Amino acid sequence: MTRTPHQETTLLRDIWISYRSQPLWVQFWVALILVPVNMASLLFLTEPMGLWIAILANIAMLSNLPIMLYERGFTNFMALPHILPWTILVCLILFARPPATGLYDVYLWVLVAVDLVSLVFDYQESLAWLKDRQRKAPPSA
Repeated sequence: MTRTPHQETTLLRDIWISYRSQPLWVQFWVALILVPVNMASLLFLTEPMGLWIAILANIAMLSNLPIMLYERGFTNFMALPHILPWTILVCLILFARPPATGLYDVYLWVLVAVDLVSLVFDYQESLAWLKDRQRKAPPSA
């Protein structure tokens, strides 16, 4: 099925309205901290483990795009794709820390802090989504 320009505009508007309906602190967190800090990993691709860090940092966010399109906005389900890559990312940086100095070293600490904060919320939202889904599931025979 081909979308008309009106349908695409409506989809983007629905996603924007959903984003703007989030608490103000969430909007700031996502737009000014979470997305920019994870995307900044692309600036360090040539650093030790830089490619892996960029993949793990960004794959979690990119996997939210199909969810946003399907759900026509923000939902708790968007937390689920963050769990595995960002948990691996945080563990990689904390326990197999790549050699880093200067700006890269500072960046890794900021990335860990931001993604750890996000994961606290992501684990809670994922559990809420799974419980809600379980509650809505038809009883088994």
